Amino acid sequence: MTGMPRPSRFGLLRDPDFGRLFAATALGQLGDRIAFLALPLVAITALRADPFQVGLLTAMTTAGSLLVGLPAGAWVDRMRKRTVMIGADLVRALVLLAIPLAWWAGRLTVWWLYAIALVHGVLTVFFDVAYVSYLPHLVGRGRLVEGNSRLSAIRSVTSISGPVVAAPLVGAVSAPATLLASSAGMALSGLLAATIRAQECRPEPTGSPRLRLEVTEGLRFVARHPALRAIVLGDAVFNLFLVMYQTMLLVFLERELGLGAFAVGLVLSGMGCGALLGALVAAPVAQRVGRGPAIWLAPLVTCPLTVLMPVVRPGGGVSLYVAAVGLAALSLGGVVRVVAQSSLQQALTPDRLLGRASATARFVSWGGLPLGGLLGGASGAAFGAPTTLWIGAFGMTLSFLPAFLSPLRSRTAPTPSDEGGRDGGPADDRQPSEAR
Repeated sequence: MTGMPRPSRFGLLRDPDFGRLFAATALGQLGDRIAFLALPLVAITALRADPFQVGLLTAMTTAGSLLVGLPAGAWVDRMRKRTVMIGADLVRALVLLAIPLAWWAGRLTVWWLYAIALVHGVLTVFFDVAYVSYLPHLVGRGRLVEGNSRLSAIRSVTSISGPVVAAPLVGAVSAPATLLASSAGMALSGLLAATIRAQECRPEPTGSPRLRLEVTEGLRFVARHPALRAIVLGDAVFNLFLVMYQTMLLVFLERELGLGAFAVGLVLSGMGCGALLGALVAAPVAQRVGRGPAIWLAPLVTCPLTVLMPVVRPGGGVSLYVAAVGLAALSLGGVVRVVAQSSLQQALTPDRLLGRASATARFVSWGGLPLGGLLGGASGAAFGAPTTLWIGAFGMTLSFLPAFLSPLRSRTAPTPSDEGGRDGGPADDRQPSEAR
């Protein structure tokens, strides 16, 4: 087939523009992973926040999905996605600088931390919607699994290296100052993305903008598509309980087990190892069992292992090393699931709806994150961190049900060749150099 790229060990990495996106993703994700560890540690160690305050911080970080999740897709569909990504990266870098500056000025409070987390979260919504919508333009629909797998691999590498970098920095210069490194990573990511030469076509004007109708169109497309509907519902359940679990995980490690910043960083790096392995096996797994079954098998097999963490006790019980393997398995399964469902979602969505479909999926999938943070904090305050981890593990395991009870249950789940062209033309098998 003349439109198909010739096999290569490096594949998409041979394309200069994808290589630049790959490098920008590495830098941006490194900054994000550093912030993932440092931001809650600012609250826990520098401000001595209680469990409910830590949960509220998580809620503020994720509230952007509820505030702008749906209209973000319509707005992004009117603009060039790369421009949105660059702007969001640079502004997020500036926003994070406000935390160390306030710390050095003696003005940092938990309320200031909430405000920064909220603004940063809103910007992240725009970045993520544009990022997901940009990949089909850059690589073509025929190479989405490869593109998502390679980008997931580099994100997994940064999941390992981010905590390893952040933990010594927290110990040496404090958690607030560590956010300088996070800010630098995001700034460099935005600058590198600006060097991508491929130019998207400017979105065709659709007459006078009618935000409500555009948002409704994206909602209707996802809601009426059985596969996409199952994907976002499963994500919603998984993410709600994942945030409950993560909200109390750092509290559990730091206060229940008495671990320092470096040890916490090593545990989180173990999760990154699982994510890296997941990125390496995601494409073969999807090919062997089918993208549909991969979406529901991944949480069903890996999420139950997260119950090992709350069983750990200082000086007895399950070893922390064994529990860390359970967290690594969670990350492995999460990457396999995300690669399979992201590729399927992108392939089944017409170009003109990519931003809105992505925003709709994000709104439904991530809309419960603030609630998860609040529930995690409230549960931690009422029942303790270990009980909250048990609840989170059970809920994450149940997230397999929507996909299992949908057409995704079988290998004959919808494919790009079946539905990729509906309302949007045939699936695109162009090579990266042609996808402009």
